[in-house]
Amino acid sequence: MAGNSQRRNRRTSNKKGMQVGSGGQRRRGLEGKGPTPPASARKGHVKNRVANAKAKQAAHRRPAPRRGGAKGTAELVVGRNPVVEALREDIPATTLYVQQFIDSDERVREALQLAADRGMNILEAPRPELDRMTNGLNHQGLVLQIPPYEYAHPEDLAAAAFDVGEDPMIVALDGVTDPRNLGAVVRSVSAFGGHGVVVPERRAAGMTAGAWKTSAGTAARTPVARATNLTRTLESYQKAGMIVVGLAADGEVELQDLEALDGPVVIVVGSEGKGLSRLVGETCDVRVRIPMPGGAESLNAGVAAGVVLWEAARRRA
Repeated sequence: MAGNSQRRNRRTSNKKGMQVGSGGQRRRGLEGKGPTPPASARKGHVKNRVANAKAKQAAHRRPAPRRGGAKGTAELVVGRNPVVEALREDIPATTLYVQQFIDSDERVREALQLAADRGMNILEAPRPELDRMTNGLNHQGLVLQIPPYEYAHPEDLAAAAFDVGEDPMIVALDGVTDPRNLGAVVRSVSAFGGHGVVVPERRAAGMTAGAWKTSAGTAARTPVARATNLTRTLESYQKAGMIVVGLAADGEVELQDLEALDGPVVIVVGSEGKGLSRLVGETCDVRVRIPMPGGAESLNAGVAAGVVLWEAARRRA
């Protein structure tokens, strides 16, 4: 009997003790987890990223601007009317070449006067030399030399906005090859308080004389940056807390419902025919469509960018 008692005691001593009730665990399990946190506190939400970007801005934790972007190529404007129009629009130019013994008319006289007023170099050259310079184009005795455009670095655009305590508003162009569209976008960015334009290095319009002319002088105060790889540039903007918004006819959000425009934002505009490229479209945080009750299939880049920039400026006012 004693042995049986000892075995029972050993079995009893191995137990942790009686489990009476749940110790309140079930009650705690039934309790709610509190109210749903606001969107700005939910990780991954657009408003959370905007709040984080503003917090970084307030704490002055911003990347130092990388000055000195890529340079374009020199350009020649040839012909009497194009040269006079370029000089009237204050397109940057270094030298006006005038053919020796040229038959002067009002356009030649105006070109000479405008160039002289700007303190520009005026050089006289024989016709064969001008033919060589222009590869045989019909220059009509007037050739204007445009220096290479100095592009900004893409990081400069956001850094400049943060430095003055503003949320960056940048337009990136994907596959836009018409310089006039680029000039129109530059003009809209300037008009609605944007901070610059980003274009790819290859297969895209650059800051030519045509782009300068269409910008109506605003290119002198609105920086244009060149990106070696547009997708990687957009990803770097995202890491800095900016929301990348792509314009697409089949976008999942209508413009008036887009919440990101009042914060740090990059607006990506594709070409009129092809729209956004696949990789760029996949990189965007959200794709937005512009309602068009008239039934038009698409807008050109300059008009589309202007519509979105106006809406963003209205919300930021």
